[in-house]
Amino acid sequence: MDETRRFLESIGLPGGDAYDLTPSDKRFEDGGQFRFEVPGIQSPGVMKSLLEALDDYGTPIHRVTQTKGIWTLLDDEIEEMVRLAKEYHVQLILAIGPRATTDTSASVHTPEGQRMGYRLRGQEQIIRAVEEVKRGARLGCRGFMVYDEGCLWLLNEMRKAGEIPADCHFKVSAHTGHGNPCSAKLLESIGANSFNPVRDIQLQMLGAIRKAIDIPIDIHTENPQSSGGFIRHYEVPDMIKVAAPIYLKTGGSVAKTHSWDTSTEDAKKRAKQIVLVKRVIDQYYPEAVMSPAKWR
Repeated sequence: MDETRRFLESIGLPGGDAYDLTPSDKRFEDGGQFRFEVPGIQSPGVMKSLLEALDDYGTPIHRVTQTKGIWTLLDDEIEEMVRLAKEYHVQLILAIGPRATTDTSASVHTPEGQRMGYRLRGQEQIIRAVEEVKRGARLGCRGFMVYDEGCLWLLNEMRKAGEIPADCHFKVSAHTGHGNPCSAKLLESIGANSFNPVRDIQLQMLGAIRKAIDIPIDIHTENPQSSGGFIRHYEVPDMIKVAAPIYLKTGGSVAKTHSWDTSTEDAKKRAKQIVLVKRVIDQYYPEAVMSPAKWR
């Protein structure tokens, strides 16, 4: 094993998981260590309810993520979400669809087929996914969640070639199932702008991933029942220390599933979860630096 560890280190990768939990000295471009993200916000009405609730709390966030897919939204719904994002100065991420679970293949619904995650089957599905990004970009969105490594590679090539806007941001979903530094490095190299490892990633694993890449890591502070239902609020200070720059994905425990149709009342509950996580940070890691939020 020592030879393998030495080779990993010779190519700039950690020789193992970071059990020493070495603090990260990497930061967002604005100097922040962490930002807040609320996932599962599927419509403009719910997004408005979330942002207004956070406004009432006096607690800003940095990113809102829709997870059901661009194809589930009307043009005017996308435009309204873009407008809200601009008004509240948050980044909007729209999920690419279609995905494996809505394809005509039965394999993804079997115990064996579930290993494919949300990856795409066939070149036509890749083309349709690209059309999703083009439509979202045409309506003003610049942030997209990607579920397939090949699709990510293609979108990056299109971004470089000017086929889609150069300022498009690609976030890799936890549903791709990656959880190690080598996979993280690969995703960064083919165009990922941020990366979400598997939801139950442990701190020493998270620290090793941070050593391998410079892009932000998106980490769940809590999860829907369908993906474990665990809540990790008390680990958040250490997550920030070892993984900065990091997006803290908060509010997921309100939902039963990944694509839960969040109601306006659910949105208010998600807002409360942000406040609860911020309390833990303020008490146990008060020197942590949150990215400035250009809240309205």
